[in-house]
Amino acid sequence: MWMRRYAASCGAGVIALLLTACGGGQYRPVRDVPVRIGPPYVVRGVTYTPAADPGYDMLGYASWYGSESGNRTANGERFRAGWVTAAHTSLPLPSYVEVTALDTGRTIVVRVNDRGPFSGRGRVIDLSRGAAEKLGVRAQGHVPVRVRLVDPPEKDRARLRKGKPAPMRPTVPEATLRKLRAQLRAAGL
Repeated sequence: MWMRRYAASCGAGVIALLLTACGGGQYRPVRDVPVRIGPPYVVRGVTYTPAADPGYDMLGYASWYGSESGNRTANGERFRAGWVTAAHTSLPLPSYVEVTALDTGRTIVVRVNDRGPFSGRGRVIDLSRGAAEKLGVRAQGHVPVRVRLVDPPEKDRARLRKGKPAPMRPTVPEATLRKLRAQLRAAGL
């Protein structure tokens, strides 16, 4: 008799546990370990191959997103639109990148915790609404940028993990911006 009651109570507990997992509240804590690279994946017929790339330095375009707030990011964290985060197709999750707006020279550090962008010619990064605001590009939907992989100090990483921006980086001089914009045009973008 006690065995049936125990089995019945265990079954109810397992069902309750499964139902709480389906509620969407089971997010991975915001932390930097483990770093995930992941296998190749296909989106809209295009194959993306995540990889560690310590020298990553790319010119292209950024867009921003924010209506997905509350959804799960590719590394299992909760997406918070106001945080300074981004989506990238192939960098390890999480990664830290320096994003420079080529129109203004304004530069910020962003924590990459999601996958994307998957559309738009020349797009190299999708910024969260918070990152777009911090970079000063929220009013534009599509802006030319330079994205470089960086290794910020732990103090800056900790701020970004808590949803707070890292200190602003120095503005890039206009002469450097002109060269970067010329490189972007030469690449046909």
